[in-house]
Amino acid sequence: MYHERRAVGWGPLYMRNLFKDSTMAGVALFGVLSLAAIPAVAQAPAYRAPRTADGKPNLSGIWQALNSADWDLQGHAASKGPAPLLGAVFSVPPGLGVVEGDEIPYLPAAAAKKKQNQANWAKNDPEVKCYLPGVPRATYLPYPFQIVQSAKNIMFAYEYAGAVRVVNMEAPTKAPADSWMGWSNGHWEGDTLVVDVTSQNEDTWFDRAGDFHSDALHVVERYTPRSADTLNYEATIEDSKTFSRPWKISMPLYRHVEKNAKLLEYKCVEFAEELLYGPLRKKTN
Repeated sequence: MYHERRAVGWGPLYMRNLFKDSTMAGVALFGVLSLAAIPAVAQAPAYRAPRTADGKPNLSGIWQALNSADWDLQGHAASKGPAPLLGAVFSVPPGLGVVEGDEIPYLPAAAAKKKQNQANWAKNDPEVKCYLPGVPRATYLPYPFQIVQSAKNIMFAYEYAGAVRVVNMEAPTKAPADSWMGWSNGHWEGDTLVVDVTSQNEDTWFDRAGDFHSDALHVVERYTPRSADTLNYEATIEDSKTFSRPWKISMPLYRHVEKNAKLLEYKCVEFAEELLYGPLRKKTN
């Protein structure tokens, strides 16, 4: 009877302890297995891009950024666009932002000008007028661009406005004059293409939010293959006349993999003629 009473009285407690011990053993086993799996993940080889004849990563292809950075580099909520009568068409899509730290370090006077630009962007943004976009904006416009690679030069051709720039891959050279797309000298750091861009004129903007720069703009771009169909893009921006310190943007770029992928003609000048020259039209009675 004693043993029967003991079995009956201690049964639940025994079962609870048994369950507790089994659970702790299971957790311990899971932890051991998880730790055993970590080296396998850490030892996974980094992606190695296909090579060109000279042994460099082959970045040739048609690429495009898929984000809302052209509307605003910084994080932003959705909002109405410049033509309210069109409803949701041409409204501003939301975006998480591509600026490291989500802060653009304007000097006080430059911050005031940025606000003025933002208030009047629909008339003053160079993109509205079909002017060449400059660097880095050409990269994240909502249009594809093509990279054509050789040992001595790498050409970037952009669908928007037929913009083109050539990156010199030999000894660095200096620009004869400032221009819309600047002057690009490049080199390789491992699998990363590094492009040093100088001599851009002060007339381009970074986005439709009015972010701008001066003629002292210096941009260092980094294109790094991360998979067969994606690149990681970074641009460090420096301009002592406009910003208190250098700042950085980053984003993935995606390859167009359609069988018939190619750049199409998008000469937008004719679409901007009324905006640019309409007020100059001679009035007739």
